[in-house]
Amino acid sequence: MIKPVKQKRCYLQKAALILVPVISLLIILFADLDPGNKKVTYAFAIALLMSLWWITEAIPLAATALLPVALFPLFGIVDGKTVSSIYFNHVIFLFIGGFLMALAMERWNLHRRIALKILILFGISPGRILMGFMLATAFLSMWMSNTATAMMILPIALSIIIKLEEDLGKQKTHKYFTGLLLSIAYSASIGGIATLVGTPPNLSFVRIS
Repeated sequence: MIKPVKQKRCYLQKAALILVPVISLLIILFADLDPGNKKVTYAFAIALLMSLWWITEAIPLAATALLPVALFPLFGIVDGKTVSSIYFNHVIFLFIGGFLMALAMERWNLHRRIALKILILFGISPGRILMGFMLATAFLSMWMSNTATAMMILPIALSIIIKLEEDLGKQKTHKYFTGLLLSIAYSASIGGIATLVGTPPNLSFVRIS
C-alpha cells in the first residue's frame, strides 16, 4: 500500500518539475495582469511556480525558497541586493539562534530534565501532576517549536498514564488521560506566544510591524 502512494507522489513531483515552469513561462509570455507594468505578471508567475513546487516538493523546499534570489533580479522585479537583504536580517538570525538552542536542548536531553524536575517539585496528586505538565510544556515551548515540545513531553505523560492504568484500571484513568493530553497541547500553544522564538509566526509579525 505504501509503495503505490510513493510512486504516485514521485510521478506528481516529476510532472510538476516539468509542467509548472512551462505554465509560469506561458503566463510571462502571454498574460498581462497589469497593463503597463510587466513586473506584476513576472512576480505572479514566480509566486505560482514557488507555490506549486512547495506543494508538490518537486525540488527541495529550501531550494524553492531561494528562487527569488535568482529570478527576481533576472526579470527586473527588484535588484539582487534588496532580495538578499530579506533573507539575512535580525529576525532570520533570531530564528537560527532559537533553532540551535532547541537542538542543543534535544541533544543533551535538557528538556526531559526540566520536565521531570518540575514534576518532582509539584508532587504526585493528579491535579499537581497536571499543573506540572502544563508548566513544563509551556516553559519549554517558550524556547522551542510548539509541536516539538508537545512530542517531547508526550512520552513522559504516556509513561505516567500507563502506570496509572496498571494501578487503577483504564476506565478510571480515561478522562484524566484525555485531560492530560489536552493540557499538553494547549500549554504548548500558550508557551509559544510568550517569546519571539517560541513560534515562527511571532517573528513573522515582528518583520511586518
